[in-house]
Amino acid sequence: MMPAVNALPPAAPPGAPAAARLPAAAPPAAAPHAVVRTTRVLAAGALIGLIGLGLAWELWLAPTGQRWLALKVLPLVLPLPGLLKRRLYTYRWVSLLVWLYFTEGIVRATGVPAGVDAHLDVALAWGQVALCVLLFTACTVHVRWRLKHPQPAQETSA
Repeated sequence: MMPAVNALPPAAPPGAPAAARLPAAAPPAAAPHAVVRTTRVLAAGALIGLIGLGLAWELWLAPTGQRWLALKVLPLVLPLPGLLKRRLYTYRWVSLLVWLYFTEGIVRATGVPAGVDAHLDVALAWGQVALCVLLFTACTVHVRWRLKHPQPAQETSA
């Protein structure tokens, strides 16, 4: 027969201070790796940049005359809390959502008819494309890094 293994730590003696009698606290969460921190900052910065560019473009810099087009940035506001909280699922779907804005940027950058002076529109469109590429790259690197280097699960205390 095998001896029984006690899973609980031994109790503190009756004369020990109260702190010694309390159960041990869960270990603190490990700090995120530098790659995770960097990609989170880049992704959040690029997302905020896309939101700001979309609003500024449609409302002040080169308005098309239809101010309601500024509402196109609303889907970009939704994932911001998830990116800041490092939710892996959010990084995954943002990397797919960003292609809609990339496509819009490419169309607006290359679809200017000949003879039309739209230098500012073209510059803004290429800026949107650059921000989209940065956001996609940051999200992709973030997801790949976290899948290759999973963090140990945190124990919950009841």
